[in-house]
This record gives sequence, structure tokens and C-alpha cells, in this order.
Amino acid sequence: MDIQSLLIAGLTIFAVAGIGLVVIEPLLSGSAKAEKRQMEFSGNNSRKKIAEEGGNRKKQVADALKELDDRQKAQAKLTLEQKFVQAGLHWTRKTYIMISVVSGVIAAFIFMIASGQPVAAIAGLVIGGFGLPNWYLKRTAKKRQKAFLLDFPNAIDAIVRGIKSGLPLNDCIRLIATEAKEPVRSEFRTVVEAQQLGISVPEAIQKIFERIPTSEVNFFAIVIQIQAKSGGNLGEILSGLSRVIRDRKKLRDKVTAMSSEAKSSAAIIGSLPVIVGVLAYFGNPDYISLLWTTKSGQVAIGICIGMMTTGVLVMKKMINFEV
Repeated sequence: MDIQSLLIAGLTIFAVAGIGLVVIEPLLSGSAKAEKRQMEFSGNNSRKKIAEEGGNRKKQVADALKELDDRQKAQAKLTLEQKFVQAGLHWTRKTYIMISVVSGVIAAFIFMIASGQPVAAIAGLVIGGFGLPNWYLKRTAKKRQKAFLLDFPNAIDAIVRGIKSGLPLNDCIRLIATEAKEPVRSEFRTVVEAQQLGISVPEAIQKIFERIPTSEVNFFAIVIQIQAKSGGNLGEILSGLSRVIRDRKKLRDKVTAMSSEAKSSAAIIGSLPVIVGVLAYFGNPDYISLLWTTKSGQVAIGICIGMMTTGVLVMKKMINFEV
């Protein structure tokens, strides 16, 4: 084969390759553009999907917060039976009425003996019949809520450990219902019993808020409700909630410590008139006894008691901080 034949063969191959490049390149570039457009379209769809999921989650959070506000407003108007439940007492309306009557009669008798005036007996009847039983219910309910919140973060941590180890939420709740301290154990036991009756876990946990009306319990119910609807890492969310509850308790304890000086000062100021009156009675009984033996003295001591009570209530309002 001579040089001329080699040149012709080379030129022929080069020409065929050029023609193939001209024909195939648009096809390749078109397929590349199509793939690029497909990737952009899928990316837009994924971003759109993420945005929709974020919008749905925000809507669920907004609805949950609105429900939280509605629950707190509803808690302002409690029936007598709901007060019994929050206090953890197995009372009936009849029991409450009997206790109110006995308390009112005893208070009226004490006021009557101390003052010798029928008006004071009526005041004692009102205070003992309406004030003392209601005060006892509120005090018992607050004490129960405080005991619940003391062990509630430990219960949440137990749920987090159970979920991370592979246990379902129902088994974690059953574990708390048997191993936790009171009143956390009894509250979660009611959740287990509600599940056995066919009530879902979010609905059963929402019932805890009716018995323990605190923000921490409501946050827990909202987390469980949102996770049941939209999914998510429940262990991580509950772990953050446990930290928030512990931080709130630390802040509450810090506020209590900082306001203890003001509370001590208020107690001293409020007790000074009583202490001075008792010392004056032991020093000169005839002088101080004019306050309850004469008409003008009784009016004066009544006005003083009213003013002191108002001052004590104002000081209590000023030094009690809600956290």
C-alpha cells in the first residue's frame, strides 16, 4: 500500500468521524439538557415538598398553640368535681358540703368566743364555710402539681431511653406506670387504662392536662400529638423537652431564692402589729383591752384588721412570681 492510499484512508476516517460528531453531538447535548431539566424539575419538586411539609408542621404547631390557649382559658372555670380531680381527692359534692358546714360552724364558734359579737360569728361562718375548703383544695392541687413536676422530667428521660433502645411508646408508658413515683405513676396508669378502652395515646395524654394543668404537661401532650400526625424523631424532641422542663425548674428555684428576703421582710412587717398587741396586753391589759371592750375600739380594730389584710395580700402579690 503506497502513501497516497494511506492518505485517502486517513482522510476518509477523519471525514466519517466528523460527520458522526456533527450528527451525534446534538443528540447527546439534547439528552444532557433533558437530564439537567429533569434534575431541576425533581429538585424543585423536592423543595416544594419540603416547603409544604414545613408549612403543614407550622400549621400543626399553630393549631396546637391555639388549643393550648383555649385549654388555659377553659381551666379558669372549673367545676367542683374537676377541683377534686386536680387535688387527687376522692370526694363527692356531698362530702364537700358536709366538710364546709362543719368548718363554718367551728369557725363561727371560735369567732364568737373570741369577740363576743354575732357579726364576727357570721364572718367566721362565711370564712370557714366557703374560704377554708376552697383554700384547702387549691393548696392540695398545687402541692400535687409540684410533686408531679418534680419527677416528670425523669419520666420523660425514661421514655427517651426506651425509644432509643427500640421500645414502642406504649411500652415506655407502661414502664412509667409501674416504676415511677406518685403522682406520675397514677397519671400514666390512667393513660394505660385509657388505651385498653380504645383511646389513642395523644388523646389519653391530653387528659393528664385536665388533672395536672401545667405548661409542662401541655407541652408534652402537644409534642405527642404533633408526632402522631406528622412523624419525626420523638426521642430527640422529648429529650429537648426534658431539658426545657429542668431549666424552668432551675429558674423557678432561683426566683424563689431571690425573693426569699422579700418574703421574710413581708412576714416580719405583717406580724409586728400582732406581736406589739400581745406585748402591750401583758404589759397593761386595761389599756389594750379597750380595743374589744368599747364600741369605738371594736370599729378601730376592725378597720386595722382590714387594712393589714389588704397590705399582706398586696405584698404577697408583689413577691410571688410566676415562672
